[in-house]
Amino acid sequence: MKLTLWGLFWLLSFPCFAQISSLPVYRPDAFRGDWLVAPVARKAGVYQTSQGRELVLSNGLILRRFRISPNLATVDFRNLTTNEQLIRSVKPEAVVVLNGKKYRVGGLEGQKEHAYLKEEWLAGFTANPSDFQYKSFRVSALKPTLNGQARTWTMNRNQPTGQELQLVFTAHQPEVQGIDIVVHYALYDRIPTLCKWVTVENRSGKPLHIDQVVNEVLATPEEESAVVGKPEQMKKPQRIYIENNFAFNNAMRYDLSDQATHWKIDSLYTSQVNYNFETPCLLEVYPTLGVGIDLENGQTYTSIRTYELLLDSYDRERNGLARRQFYRTVAPWTTQNPIFMHLISTDPAVVRNVIDQCAETGYEMVILSFGSGLNMEDVSPANIQKFRELADYAHSRNILLGGYSLFSSRRIDDETDVIDPKTGLPNKAAFFGHAPCLASAWGIAYLDKLRKFITETGFDLLEHDGPYPGDVCASVKHLGHKGLEDSQWVQMEMQKGLYRFLNEKGVYINAPDWYFMDGTHKIAVGYREVNFSLSREQQKLLNRQNIYDGTWEKTPSMGWGFVPLTRYQGGGPEAVLEPLSEHLGDYEQLMMQYYGAGVQACYRGPRLYDTEETKQTVKRVIDWYKKYRPILNSDLIHLRRPDGRDWDGIMHVNPTLNEKGLVMLYNPLKTKISRTIKLPLYYTGLTDSAAVRVGEGTAKTYRLNRNYDVELTVDLAPESYQWLVVEGR
Repeated sequence: MKLTLWGLFWLLSFPCFAQISSLPVYRPDAFRGDWLVAPVARKAGVYQTSQGRELVLSNGLILRRFRISPNLATVDFRNLTTNEQLIRSVKPEAVVVLNGKKYRVGGLEGQKEHAYLKEEWLAGFTANPSDFQYKSFRVSALKPTLNGQARTWTMNRNQPTGQELQLVFTAHQPEVQGIDIVVHYALYDRIPTLCKWVTVENRSGKPLHIDQVVNEVLATPEEESAVVGKPEQMKKPQRIYIENNFAFNNAMRYDLSDQATHWKIDSLYTSQVNYNFETPCLLEVYPTLGVGIDLENGQTYTSIRTYELLLDSYDRERNGLARRQFYRTVAPWTTQNPIFMHLISTDPAVVRNVIDQCAETGYEMVILSFGSGLNMEDVSPANIQKFRELADYAHSRNILLGGYSLFSSRRIDDETDVIDPKTGLPNKAAFFGHAPCLASAWGIAYLDKLRKFITETGFDLLEHDGPYPGDVCASVKHLGHKGLEDSQWVQMEMQKGLYRFLNEKGVYINAPDWYFMDGTHKIAVGYREVNFSLSREQQKLLNRQNIYDGTWEKTPSMGWGFVPLTRYQGGGPEAVLEPLSEHLGDYEQLMMQYYGAGVQACYRGPRLYDTEETKQTVKRVIDWYKKYRPILNSDLIHLRRPDGRDWDGIMHVNPTLNEKGLVMLYNPLKTKISRTIKLPLYYTGLTDSAAVRVGEGTAKTYRLNRNYDVELTVDLAPESYQWLVVEGR
């Protein structure tokens, strides 16, 4: 590296500059292809620039740049595909509230215009001595957030790779001497995503009370200008997608479950169009109710994690594809997708019979469903022996076995249930009315029992109903938390700890809340329980709507559906499939709808087949699914939403496979139809021509138009489905 005399002066004067001189110099090298279609060769890296005055994180898709003196702050955050700038104003790297006092971590002062940031202003910025000051940095290879093990079919078994940058800050104030704040950045290879979190290291020799930690602060450009209007009425920035691992409320969607992403107003931004300065353009990420814990000397606190995915479009499908690729990369365990059946009995003879049926038809897992009689809280030797023998039998047939446990929506007793902070009573204070406090003695024992039962029986799955939904608890007598202030944080950490423990043991987890970043595998694709009391004809169309609507942001493997083989919460004979042989057409189509979307459904009943013909139908569908399993678990393009008035359909795409696409089409009408359908093939990676075949028929070659589309005519029989395969030529 060639240095000027001025640069040499800085290196000798400040130790942090001497440290940065060991890094390679940043050379702009933006990826010129489409990361959703073509592989990205450049890896994530940490660099220096501006003669050692700045740090750079970049992977060819995004860039985040930090000025390191007189304090450290983000001064540049760009999507390199569009060259779009995400920073209009300098903010601190984090904010912490310790022992009741607020401290900024990093940051620079002196910016007067906050609508934009000019490079020439940076040299004149100053540091606030009361803030935590930048001390040093560390660089390492990206470490996995958990060491997940997979016992089931998995699309992606690779842990994410990249680089982690740790920025260390200390303070001069006597009351926080010995406290290190470390701001972590993890930049991933091949996707425009980074993850940010904060650790607090207590070496002060005394306990430290952590009230709150804001682990990200970004002053972004506004999404729209409005002279008048409240923040909740205005659009939030759309070209940066934020996800954190502090989400709950059973919405089955992240955006409605998120409890920590806050788009706020920026009072310093006085040149904004909004007359009352209320444009939502300041991002802060923190748990709304705070942390509220005591950190003992020698301990380290880790904040929630903030994932930042930079988007290059306003197109819903493309942004959904980006999110789905984000999950596959950052949380690869979510690509596990075993074929399972929901059994409503724990009678050993019935369980063994269903295990045999699964082995004979190609199923891979049996889940002892709600109402089956399974009680994982019973860890008596007799109960554990019973289910260990059943698990051993299942494993002898190459079948996995697991079961259901209920946590919430139940009352234990006054000493255990969550306490309402307003009344001081357990009077339906929980999200589900009554619920136990997970940090009570009962809750701690409950988690211990689940761990013991699953470990000693060899169970392969936990279906957890009503995991911790963010309940607060005002009890000061519960064993695991001190009071209201720390009750939410403590219970969340306990719940996530269970899932991380199980994931690392290879146990598959179905849960009705958004714990994907902490180890769960599957959530509902979206459904309304009473709909399964409706007729089979209604269920077929409603299920396809649920699949269509529930796969914009989730991958197929992240969602499960439902097929009631027997009566479920009402309905008559028209609602169920038993006897299976008498409703074989509906049974087959329901299976094809789900498997054709790559979505597993809970086939809930006492058996998978009742006759040889039923058995062969089930086996034929499963054989078909396994033949096309990679493409059926690949990205999904939405062609036409089911409405009962005309055809509907979806298309899977994957440019890395021989089968570049697989199309599922449905005719809900009682008459035969012939339709000319446009297939958008851009995300298959094909550019000139495509070979398309109907089923296992002979392929026909089509030329792609300038929009990478092909048009073809298909004939669909009344109330039927059809599938097509797209290959290269």
